[in-house]
Amino acid sequence: MIRSAILLLLLIPALALAHKPSDSYLSLTVEDGGTLSGQWDIALRDLERAVGVDQNRDAVITWGELKARRAELRDHILSRLTVTAGNEDGERVCTLDSTGLKVDDHVDGAYAVFPLSGDCGLSPLSLTLNYRLLFDRDASHQGLVDVRFGDQTGQAVALSNQHREQTLRRDGGNGLAALATFFRQGVHHILIGYDHILFLLTLLFPAVLVWRQGAWQPKESMREALVTTLGIVTAFTVTHSLTLALASLGLVNLPSWLVESAIAITVGLGALSNLVPRYFPRRWVMALVFGLIHGLGFAAVLSDLGLEGGSLVLTLLGFNLGVEAGQALIVLIFVPAAFLVRRTAAYRRWFVPIGSIAIIAVASVWAVERLGGAW
Repeated sequence: MIRSAILLLLLIPALALAHKPSDSYLSLTVEDGGTLSGQWDIALRDLERAVGVDQNRDAVITWGELKARRAELRDHILSRLTVTAGNEDGERVCTLDSTGLKVDDHVDGAYAVFPLSGDCGLSPLSLTLNYRLLFDRDASHQGLVDVRFGDQTGQAVALSNQHREQTLRRDGGNGLAALATFFRQGVHHILIGYDHILFLLTLLFPAVLVWRQGAWQPKESMREALVTTLGIVTAFTVTHSLTLALASLGLVNLPSWLVESAIAITVGLGALSNLVPRYFPRRWVMALVFGLIHGLGFAAVLSDLGLEGGSLVLTLLGFNLGVEAGQALIVLIFVPAAFLVRRTAAYRRWFVPIGSIAIIAVASVWAVERLGGAW
């Protein structure tokens, strides 16, 4: 257990410097005649990794640098996407082009926006997307796509290194596929969301313990530990699901730097509560309140898609279920293991305090870094 605490301390630099999840946002509209229009939003940080836009290596990508590489960037991104239209007469690969460029701010930073146009040469009943952007540089990259057939409601899909191709049909028969793809996206997001994982762990560290007579003491039964865990997880789930829905619907909209900074602070406070537990007697209340903030962080993945109607409902449901599944996986691994060693001095006197101090250090780095994004 002491070795585990030391390992957590050694992981501080890696966790503190971990990059944000890599996502791009692609929207396409195909008309009855087969013409295509849309746009592709790609983070400047990802374009730098893919092509190398920062010519003077000053860690700042200027408009002049971006514009100077526009033709190369266009060729690069178009070579990473294939759209194939199909109907009862067969299939044709759609032509794609991009003749403009602008920069837009998303919740997680600046993105280059490439307007798209094209022609499929037939009236499509389906579109098959083959997506290959950035996978050679970042295997965790995700392409979040919204496809519309004429004036129909958009259909959402998430494309990843493991699921590079997806077919969407005009009749909208993709409900289960959308649910499944965004379920995977939710699991993926929680498992690479180090801040969310650390916050959950700060709440779970003492789930197998009770503060008594000025020290952590082991709980007597697994049932007692599970009741505590259930209360914490339920409180966190209820409130982060609420703000995830509100933010995805556009009813709550806060700056990214503020949300991400607040999440880092909640991680630090969660760890601090393990060091001075007498000031945090009801941990489920902390989970309830801080869950509101974490839900806004989860929503950052979906809010830029601009979905509506049934597509938003399925996407939101699938993503939230995926988040809960990822969260449940962490609980099912950690709590039984912690219960087995709860009586040891190594867990109570070393792992919990040293692990909490390590998490406070990581959260402090995150908070400073993210607050810097406001300036």
